[in-house]
Amino acid sequence: MSTVIEGLKTTLKVGLEIHVELATRTKMWTSAPNVAHPDYFNAEPNTLLDPVVIGMPGTLPVMNREAVRMSIKVGLALGCEIARWCKWDRKSYYYPDLPKNYQISQYDLPLVGPGTIDIPINDEPDAPTKSIRITRAHLEEDAGKLMHEAPGGRPIDYSIVDLNRAGTPLLEIVTEPDFDTADQVVMFGQTLRNLCRFLGVSEGIMQQGHMRFEPNINVIIERDGQTYATPVVEVKNLNSFKAVRGAIEYEHGRQVQQWLEDGLVMGPGAKATYGWDDNRLATFLQREKEDAHDYRYFPDPDLLPVEVSSVWLEEIRAEIPELPHQRVHRYVEEYGLDIKQARTITDERGVCEFFEAVVDADVTPHRAAAVLLNNLAKRANERGVLISGLGITPVQVATIEQLRDGNKISSNGADELIDACIEAGSNGDAEQLAEAKGLLQVNDDSALDGWIDEAIGIEPKAAEDVRSGKMAAIGRLVGAVMKASKGQANPKIVQQKLREKLSS
Repeated sequence: MSTVIEGLKTTLKVGLEIHVELATRTKMWTSAPNVAHPDYFNAEPNTLLDPVVIGMPGTLPVMNREAVRMSIKVGLALGCEIARWCKWDRKSYYYPDLPKNYQISQYDLPLVGPGTIDIPINDEPDAPTKSIRITRAHLEEDAGKLMHEAPGGRPIDYSIVDLNRAGTPLLEIVTEPDFDTADQVVMFGQTLRNLCRFLGVSEGIMQQGHMRFEPNINVIIERDGQTYATPVVEVKNLNSFKAVRGAIEYEHGRQVQQWLEDGLVMGPGAKATYGWDDNRLATFLQREKEDAHDYRYFPDPDLLPVEVSSVWLEEIRAEIPELPHQRVHRYVEEYGLDIKQARTITDERGVCEFFEAVVDADVTPHRAAAVLLNNLAKRANERGVLISGLGITPVQVATIEQLRDGNKISSNGADELIDACIEAGSNGDAEQLAEAKGLLQVNDDSALDGWIDEAIGIEPKAAEDVRSGKMAAIGRLVGAVMKASKGQANPKIVQQKLREKLSS
C-alpha cells in the first residue's frame, strides 16, 4: 500500500523472521527438560541444564526426532517443500547466554524450503486474501536468556544469565518481503500462531517467548520520477502483536524522515538492527547488522545429516488436521457464521472441536456459536479456562438446546441448567438435572388453566384491562401465573392462553 508523506509517494516493504519455540518435552540435542513445554515453564532459573546444554568438553549432541517431525508439520501446513536431505551447521558467535559460543543451526540446506500461504489482508469480513511467500524454515537451538532484573522485579546494576531456554528447539520461519501494511503482518502472525497451536507444536504464548517476531522493514520512496529504497532495519524480539504493529508503523515514518535528512539508501553496510521500546513506543538502534560470513558457518562434525523418507513424510502429512484459516472459510461459507464468530471459535483447537461436536449433536451452527460465545465464554473467562475445559459436554449443551427449543425449559432455565451441568461434570444427564432442580416447564392444559384462573382471581383489574384491549396489563397476569406455578409454567403458552381466554 502506498501513502503520500510530505509530497512523496512511499511504499512500505516488510519481510518477517519468526522464531517458534517447539513444545517438545526435551531439548533439541539432549534429554534435559524443555522450558517451552507447559510442564517446565515455571522452573527455577538454571535448573533445566545438563553437560550438553552448558557446553562441557567431550559432550556430544543427540538429535530430537520429535522436533524434526513438528517442523515438518509446520512446513507442510504452510504449503512448503520439505527437504529429503539436510544437514546441521555451527553458527559461531560469543554471547553470555550461549555457553558453547556457537549455535547448532541450518545454513544453506534447511529442512523446510519455499512455500506459499494465503491470508486476509485485514480483519474485515470481506477482506481479500494475499499470498505470502515463505522463503524457508530452519531448525536450530535457542540461546539462554539475559535477565536485567532480579527475580521479583528488583532492579540490579548487572545482568543475570538464565540458561533454562538454551537448547530449546527453535523453528525460524523466514518470509519474502511481501507485506506492505502492518495489518497484513499482524494477520499473518495471528494465522501462524493459530496454525502452530492447532498442530500442537507450540503453546504459542507470546508473553512466555514461545513466538518472537523480527520484521525486516524498509520503504520505497518515489520523488520526481526517481525511486529510492531506504536501508533495511531488522527489529528484534517482538513478543506481542501490539509491538509488531507499533514497530512497523513507527519505522515507516522514521525511515522516511531519516531519508529526507541524509538521503541514505540501501547498500553494503547500511542494514541495521533495532530494538523496540514499549514505553516510548519507538525503535532504537542496537548495532549494525552482521552478514552471514560474520558467523563463520561450517557443517557440525558431531551430527549426521537428516534424511526424510517418503513413508515418514506421508505419515506426518496424515496427522495434519483441517487448519484454522481453512475452518474459518468453511464456517462462513457452509455454516453462515459471522467472520468474527468464526475466527473467535478457531482461536483455540479445543474450543473449535467442542463447537463442531455440538453441531454434530444436532444443534444448528448459529445456535451453537451463540451458546459458546455468550453463555459459555462468560463462564470460561470467569474461571480462567477454555470453553472446552469448563466441564460441560457437547451432548449436555445439545440436550439443553433441545429442551429449550421444545419449550420444556425457559431461556433463564437453560442458563441455570448450564451451571448445573458444569457442576455435575460429564456424568450428569442434562434432562434429569433440569427435573431435579425444578426447571422443567409445565405445558399440561389442566394445570395451566388452574393457575390462570387463580391469577385472574388475584388480578381482576388486570384481567378487565386485557378484555378492554389494554394488552400491557397481561404482564401482571403472566407474573401471577408464574408465582402460582412456582416458575414451572411455560410463559409463552400462558400468555397465549390468557389472550384466548380473555378475548372470548
